Amino acid sequence: MTATTADTPRRGPSPAYRWLVLIVISLAMFGNYYIYDSIAPIADMLKADLGFTDENIGSLYTAYSIAAVIVLILGGIFVDRYGTVKTTIVFGGLCTVAGVINAVTDNFTVMMAARFVLGLGAEPLIVAITTALAKWFKGRELSFAFGINLTIARLGSVAADWSPTWAKFAYESWQGPLMIAAALGTLCLIAPMGYGALEVHANRKYGLGQGGETDKFVWGDLFRFSRSFWWVVLLCVTFYSAIFPFRSFAIKYFIEGWEMTREAAGQMNSVSQIAAMIFTPMLGLLADKVGKRSHLMILGAFLLMPVYLMMAYQLLPLGVPVAMMGIAFSLIPAIMWPSVAYIVDEKRLGTAYSVMTLIQQVGVAGMNWLIGKVNDVQGASPANPDGYIMGMWIFSVLGFLALFFAVMLRRTEAGPDGHGLDDIKAGDADAA
Repeated sequence: MTATTADTPRRGPSPAYRWLVLIVISLAMFGNYYIYDSIAPIADMLKADLGFTDENIGSLYTAYSIAAVIVLILGGIFVDRYGTVKTTIVFGGLCTVAGVINAVTDNFTVMMAARFVLGLGAEPLIVAITTALAKWFKGRELSFAFGINLTIARLGSVAADWSPTWAKFAYESWQGPLMIAAALGTLCLIAPMGYGALEVHANRKYGLGQGGETDKFVWGDLFRFSRSFWWVVLLCVTFYSAIFPFRSFAIKYFIEGWEMTREAAGQMNSVSQIAAMIFTPMLGLLADKVGKRSHLMILGAFLLMPVYLMMAYQLLPLGVPVAMMGIAFSLIPAIMWPSVAYIVDEKRLGTAYSVMTLIQQVGVAGMNWLIGKVNDVQGASPANPDGYIMGMWIFSVLGFLALFFAVMLRRTEAGPDGHGLDDIKAGDADAA
């Protein structure tokens, strides 16, 4: 038996321990996503019972995004400076508070304030969790880990979409579903506390270390990220601006434009999320094994392009474009987010993810408001389902732009300034 000395490096955490960390911290994402998506199933009820307009409903999502834009740069700095344990607890606590406020008010202004608080907490929380996963899984099964994390997060969206079915009792009024969201939102605080305990234990038992001193943040660094990073950012903002604002109104659109019941509309809206839950980890694992990340992002953007016009003009059964959206929603996030860990220096990952998410939220904020306004101007309603068509054209243009940016990323990565996104595989020395 070999004696262990002070100079002998201690064995690191086992794979099972790393996956436990992943599952625990991802539960915060579940709660976060549930609160965010809890508005969509009651959008028509808010309109009927409280007199909200589509612009008001879009503005609830816009308030979230405006807060995210304000806080994200500082949030990334906080993650880099204070670490993932403290920041996940603080930002997760804000999400929990927001869910409670949102559930106890029928005042539009107060509800806007609650969504603003949610934005202050939720997006930096996602940045902190993303940074934590990069720390625990980089050079191992990073894309697969991101995929599992997104699967658990999207289970929160699916649960919200299906709530008219499994929590039908709560839909006697608009408030019942928001009370359920507030209860599930406590996971945003509980899960980071569990993650913190696991990381403290790992540091004591395995001697993980602190991962190096964080560089001082300089605003000029924002302009020193590589060209590949900015192509990824542009792909991110156009892709998510087409996905999330659509989901904000999708259940209402399916009810009014496709004459579906609330339960069926919620279930249809969840199809893309369920597909992403299944395929995101698989596609992340594929990218870990074969590389080809820019090619896969091109494919995802290509699939997204036609889906909204297929819905608007009812060219095919609704399940077809929704399934295509689900595949795209699996491909791009599974590869785009972990790709940043290979493009940006580890000490600036928190800031890089914040910049990326901030710009994404600028697009989502504007698009949520714009689609709500366009729906109102076009008179979108059960009596006028064609009023939704203009918004669908806007989403389609965003899909085309996403494809263009994915192609430009591929061109850059194929040149002398590439980072090996199409070549790096799990276990490669360069990935560690």
